[in-house]
Amino acid sequence: MNQWEVSPFFVSPAASVLSRCVSRGAMSQEDIDAVSSRPGPAFSSVLQEAEAQLKAQRRLDQLQLELELLKLEKQSADVTHVLPLSGRFQVLQTFCDHLQQLLKEQNSLRQRLMKPLGQTNLPIHAHLHRSVVEVLDMLLDFIETLEKKLDSVQNCSRAREQLSQMYTSLAQLLAQAAEVQTLSNQVLGWQEKGRSLQQ
Repeated sequence: MNQWEVSPFFVSPAASVLSRCVSRGAMSQEDIDAVSSRPGPAFSSVLQEAEAQLKAQRRLDQLQLELELLKLEKQSADVTHVLPLSGRFQVLQTFCDHLQQLLKEQNSLRQRLMKPLGQTNLPIHAHLHRSVVEVLDMLLDFIETLEKKLDSVQNCSRAREQLSQMYTSLAQLLAQAAEVQTLSNQVLGWQEKGRSLQQ
């Protein structure tokens, strides 16, 4: 018999601890038999529940971490991913091109809108013609207000330049007034000297 083989009458330390627990009434032999028949590694149902709760908590923590990572990726998607930015840039470019064409063709659009609808062939249903005309009127109003606002912005920049020019000219005028004042004081002094010499 090998020295490492356990004799059939050998009592392991775990078995001696369990026998002490049974003898003192901490647990019953039925609990030990029920646990030994289970395939799980946990000794009692309380330990199994605690182990299940720990596994669930670990899984929940892992899912929360993945959710935080997905939120961060979503927030930085506009900056990190080129595809959404290029799509937005393309849409913005086509919109700007369309507005530029509308601004160029503003007079022709007005003339076409002033014609009666019977003489024009619009590629839309007849019951929508009125809505199209109203939308185009709104578009022309938008273009006019846009032009007015652009003119006001340009006038604002011009007004700033004119105001700075006015300040510089005011400073020059004050400097010249000071020179004239000193010259007039000199002339008055010379006149008084001339009168005193004549007397």
